[in-house]
Amino acid sequence: MPRQIGPGVRGPLYVGMSKAIFELGIDQPAVDMRVTMEGLHVLSHIIVWISYAKFEASAMEDIEQKKNCLQHARDVFGRADSYFRNSAPELKEERAMLLEEWLNMESSFGELGDVNLVHAKLPKKLKKRRQIDMEDGPAAYEEHIDGYLFAEEMQTTNLKILEAAYKWKKQRVLC
Repeated sequence: MPRQIGPGVRGPLYVGMSKAIFELGIDQPAVDMRVTMEGLHVLSHIIVWISYAKFEASAMEDIEQKKNCLQHARDVFGRADSYFRNSAPELKEERAMLLEEWLNMESSFGELGDVNLVHAKLPKKLKKRRQIDMEDGPAAYEEHIDGYLFAEEMQTTNLKILEAAYKWKKQRVLC
C-alpha cells in the first residue's frame, strides 16, 4: 500500500514533496525562547522533527521496506538529536521528548527495533522535593523534575570532580 499523504493524495511525487516540506520545517532557525508567543514555534519545531521521523518510519508491506523505513527514521532522529545537542543545548526538555519518541518508535518495531540504541542517549531526570505546608497536619512533599542531565554532561561533570580532587591532593602534598 503506498503512503498516503493527505485525503486522496498518493504517489512518489507527493512523498518527495512531503519530505521536502519536512526538510524546510527542520531547517528553520531556532527561535528565541524569551518571547512567549514564539515559544510555540519552538514546540512546533520539535513536532516537525518527530513527525518527519514518524513519516519515514511508516512501514511498507515487506520486511526490506520496513528496514529501510526504520533506518530513515533513525537518521532523522539522529539529526534531530545532533541539532538539539549542538545547536540548541538550552532546549533540554525538547531533546528529552525527542529521545522518548525515538525510544517509543524503536519499541513499536518489535524485533526490528533497537531500544539499546536510544537507552544510552536518554537523560537522567533531576528530581527535587519541596515541602508543602498542610493546614491540618504534617507537611507533605512534592516531587518535580528540575532538569535533565545527558550522558555527555555527566562525562564533563565527572572530569570536573576528578580535576578538583587532583588539585586538592596536589595542594595537600605541597603543604
